[in-house]
Amino acid sequence: MRFDILQVLNTERAARRAIILVTHIASGSHRFVKQADVARDPLRDVLEAALRSGKSGMAETAEGKVFLTVYVPPARLVITGAVHISQALAPMAKLLGYDVVIVDPRTAFATPERFPDVKLIAEWPDVALPPLDVDSYTAFVALTHDPKIDDPALMHALARDCFYIGALGSRKTHARRLERLKGQGVTADALARIHAPIGLAIGAVSPPEIALAIMGEITARLRLAPEKAEKAA
Repeated sequence: MRFDILQVLNTERAARRAIILVTHIASGSHRFVKQADVARDPLRDVLEAALRSGKSGMAETAEGKVFLTVYVPPARLVITGAVHISQALAPMAKLLGYDVVIVDPRTAFATPERFPDVKLIAEWPDVALPPLDVDSYTAFVALTHDPKIDDPALMHALARDCFYIGALGSRKTHARRLERLKGQGVTADALARIHAPIGLAIGAVSPPEIALAIMGEITARLRLAPEKAEKAA
């Protein structure tokens, strides 16, 4: 690979930004399209689909046949709450290729014995979350049922470009949560980004079933176009 191409790729990877190398088959010419520029590109629909899949491959476009070399950062899942659902959710997410981090200041819950091979941060969200650099390839879920932990964590996530934000709780619980966050100055548009009750509506009851519903909803947000993801929910 040419050095100049490698330089661009390494810069974008280090910043956890997606990038696509578009190679025109007929001419052999190529160009980069950074994630921030996809919406303005003539091949927008094709490029957006490629980013959602994360897969490289050939595509027929208005510009002719092209090969799309897709580079996306590994998806991350940040969980607040070292709870029973998290014990099922963390290994499930890891199996799907996510880098998983669990944040919970309650050291009786956030233990390596309960969460083997998972990064644990036994700190309050205001300390634990800023160094994680939550970004557009991060899914964030709040599972503690404790407003002192979940509320500041959700406010942190809402201030960033997470591709998914979900919170555990019934509709009544979530309504109270919305009132608290609104009182903290969170806008209605921001609050609408929270998926609650969390997970796909599959009638989940047990912690593993709830974890499955959560990962299903996260996967839909990652892989489907927004309008299709809404229908899946």
